[in-house]
Amino acid sequence: MVVLELHGSGGRVIADITDEQAKKADLGVGKCFLAPIGKLEEQNMHKYFCKKCESEFDGSPKIQVEESPNEAVADGLILVERGQYTCHKCDSIIGEYRVFEKGQ
Repeated sequence: MVVLELHGSGGRVIADITDEQAKKADLGVGKCFLAPIGKLEEQNMHKYFCKKCESEFDGSPKIQVEESPNEAVADGLILVERGQYTCHKCDSIIGEYRVFEKGQ
């Protein structure tokens, strides 16, 4: 596990992630991003920063899960969960995630 700062559209999260997740998060632009990783466990997130509040908070942001879409997004790839990390104080979106599974 490594501790990384992961950027989203509305802020950033400091979290413990695996080496495999770190490779997904690094898009080669000098920052690591939340979206490519998928869903993070709350206990792995230590702090987050909300751009709207312009504040840093201890712990994880709220995780809001949308209904399971089970939507085919590409040949052999199914979107099984869509969600957002949101600020506890102002409900602003810190970042989003998607969970995919390979279909038959």
